[in-house]
Amino acid sequence: MVRFDKDGKIEPCLAEDWSVSDDELTWTFTLRKDVKFSNGTKMTPKIVKESLERAFKLNSRGETFFKPESIEVKENQLVIKTEKPSAVVPGSLADPLFLIVDTTADMDSFAKDGPICTGPYVVKKFNPTEDCELVKNEHYWDGKVPLDKVTMKCIDDQATRSMALQNGEIQAAYNLKTENLAEFKKQKDIKFLELDSLRSTYSFMNQNGPLKDLKLRQALIRGLDRESYANKLLKGGATPGKAPIPPTLDFGFDDLKDENAYDPASAKKLLAEAGYKDTDDDGFVEMPDGKPLELEFVIYTSREELNIYAQAAQANLKDIGINVKLNTVSYETLLDMRDSGSFDMLIWNVLVANTGDPENYLRENWYSKSPSNQAGYKNEQVDTLIDELTITFDENKRRELDIEIQQLIMNDAATVFFGYETTYLFHSDKVTGLELYPMDYYWLTKDVKFK
Repeated sequence: MVRFDKDGKIEPCLAEDWSVSDDELTWTFTLRKDVKFSNGTKMTPKIVKESLERAFKLNSRGETFFKPESIEVKENQLVIKTEKPSAVVPGSLADPLFLIVDTTADMDSFAKDGPICTGPYVVKKFNPTEDCELVKNEHYWDGKVPLDKVTMKCIDDQATRSMALQNGEIQAAYNLKTENLAEFKKQKDIKFLELDSLRSTYSFMNQNGPLKDLKLRQALIRGLDRESYANKLLKGGATPGKAPIPPTLDFGFDDLKDENAYDPASAKKLLAEAGYKDTDDDGFVEMPDGKPLELEFVIYTSREELNIYAQAAQANLKDIGINVKLNTVSYETLLDMRDSGSFDMLIWNVLVANTGDPENYLRENWYSKSPSNQAGYKNEQVDTLIDELTITFDENKRRELDIEIQQLIMNDAATVFFGYETTYLFHSDKVTGLELYPMDYYWLTKDVKFK
């Protein structure tokens, strides 16, 4: 329906324009009339309506963005009425969850063959763990599509990705790191783009287990040298974490008070005060009831920095007597473990403003009733403030609420915020038109060409 520009601002896409009613409950979107799906079917308001209804039906995340009371068609317009006022409706519709698909096609085949959409390229075939082959959309509505075929390859290992770019096997590589700058420094045919990320890497701490103890969570966070992780281990390729929202967005990062900054001596003192002692001299503390304390930290490693954070955290926590075991799984398994709450700690990396605003990110992760909050975090004041944020349209007031919510989450030691990484995109000089967007949905656009 809408998309983000290079500054993270919302701009028209399948919807030409939109407005909200005086009571801030009804959004009216005027749709383009010249759009066809990749199979040649004309896009109609009815199909758009059915596509959005499908998204809400298939994924419980939908209602963490906004809850529609009704979605109706009025001539060439789509009218969305929400249960409560919601300032983020337009930005929410830019999230890939609400991608507009052809509901007149065989939707049961989408999982196997790829969806029927309106973008410049069409899925021809794909293997989710290996590659995805795309071909030109002959019915694309927004200009000429320059490439006949594009292959997206899944290469989890960073070193392998880098080598594939060096030997010409691939022409662009996403999510390489600062050390790769030195690798390609002498290769004049390789260019790179970088962007201060809107991504945050953090770890949930499951309060349905041993980490229900506030002092244990506080000690754990105080035992982590996050500045060293960002500046030394990642060679300056990240900003050290402390808060839910990174400093790339103006939501009070520098003013937020971090009571759990790195302080291993304080961490050990907290553990002792709470009754955590090493009674068997194995170097690790036992719980106050004498039972062993061993925390399972679930990670995935398709992003190299996640493995670096996790291994460094394990070493730091060993120094203060907390025993952490790493469990490396696939991303798909990690999702299952998150949704079932089967972890003590679980690493996560996500855009903090996928609607152009951090509201949904805060609700999805720290609202007590969110289906994604399986870590057991609950603070009634946070819930109340998030509910207030949802119905607040004034930007200054929204900022104040965002700051207050963050401070409460930090005071509760609810989550480990590791860092906010710099995003890099390396590419052959034969590839032109590549751009890095704050919302990393747009790697391949109609502007990407190959000389």
